[in-house]
Amino acid sequence: MKNRAPPAAIQARFVTGSLFRHVVVMSTTGAIGLIAVFLVDLINLFYISLLGQQHLTAAIAFAGVVGFFQVSFCIGLMIGIAAVVSRATGAGRHHDARRMATASLVLMGASCVVVGGTTYVFLDEILGLLGATDQTRLHATDYLRITVASMPVLGIGMACSSLLRAVGDAKRSMNVTLVGALVTAALDPILIFVFRLDLIGAAIAVVLARLVMAAVSLHGVHRSHHLLGKFESAHFAADARAVGQVSGPAILANLATPFGVAFVTIFMAPFGAAAVAGMATIDRLTPVAFGLVYALSGAVGPIIGQNLGAGRIDRVRQTLKDSLSFMAMAVGAAWLVLALGQGYIISAFSAKGVTAELISLFCSFLAASFVFIGALFVSNAAFNNLGKPLYSMGFNWARASLGTIPFAYAGSHYGPIGVLVGSSLGAVIFGSLATWVAFRIIDGLERQQSECKD
Repeated sequence: MKNRAPPAAIQARFVTGSLFRHVVVMSTTGAIGLIAVFLVDLINLFYISLLGQQHLTAAIAFAGVVGFFQVSFCIGLMIGIAAVVSRATGAGRHHDARRMATASLVLMGASCVVVGGTTYVFLDEILGLLGATDQTRLHATDYLRITVASMPVLGIGMACSSLLRAVGDAKRSMNVTLVGALVTAALDPILIFVFRLDLIGAAIAVVLARLVMAAVSLHGVHRSHHLLGKFESAHFAADARAVGQVSGPAILANLATPFGVAFVTIFMAPFGAAAVAGMATIDRLTPVAFGLVYALSGAVGPIIGQNLGAGRIDRVRQTLKDSLSFMAMAVGAAWLVLALGQGYIISAFSAKGVTAELISLFCSFLAASFVFIGALFVSNAAFNNLGKPLYSMGFNWARASLGTIPFAYAGSHYGPIGVLVGSSLGAVIFGSLATWVAFRIIDGLERQQSECKD
């Protein structure tokens, strides 16, 4: 029997070359994939809005909050997976990288079974807490009973996408989400209109897309990069701890955002289905318009991780600077497009009254606040990969609680517009502060490195 040739060494792509180019390439390809995923939600909302029933649109909003919690949990685990695998790759520990990659998939799958199962059991109570009532609550429950059950499949697909990004394969990572989006976009009109399944059809399309994403991403990780090693049970506890040291705080940090969104939904719900529908449109429009900003948090992590593993603190600092510059340019461009195209957006979603007013306010003014939200995203990526994940958790929860709840509550006394304005104010404070702290941490690492050399 012939001995199999050992797998090729995993390449650390980010320790050389232009950092700004790495940031642009990773962010752009990541944004295409992310936008594709979030575009699916926007397309779902668009098709549902064509049915002309506001309670269905509002149901999508409430279901979106629950789904946001689940996706945020998976993203938190993705951050830990990317951090440990990219560090091992940057340090040349290829066997460790493969072993950790396999352990990460097992950890993701098991965690999603627990979280998805718990959500399924308490679904009705969760929707009640969010303020969903009557027909809206029933429709949201029907939709979520289908999508929640597929959370483990979603988690595996997202974990594999993170592994691809950890080794610098941005293109394949992008293709994973792009394929899923195309499947959903193709199936949505067929299931919603041809088979007249309404929200149930949209939910079935989401599940089928997740299955395709998982299959494509597993193929890329296993066949193209040979990144999955043998599962070593003796090392699993240690590998899970390594991932958990980053993922635990990152999960808590990521859950802060849907926590804040949930409170905004609670404050918005008393103003009726039209107000909730307006918020639903904005929540799905935002990640599509600012896909580059959302992608930065995932793109910056592996770049920082590899350079930290290689001991290049100077390149870590420059990565943070280049990321913030690119983010500001992306926000400016997106804000301009939204401001100029708001009339078309309002018309496309058949928005009227309060719904149209909220969309117009966001496109004209509040979109600018994403400069500070983007700064928080980039800083959090730095914290997670520089050994300070608790900082990420702290800043996210500070923004979601102190920076959202009091302002949204105060704004609720002035109507739904006040809720929307108030919920945007905290980003200015905590985005600025997080950026300052991230640079101070890098200063400390440079001093440590200099002292070690002396």
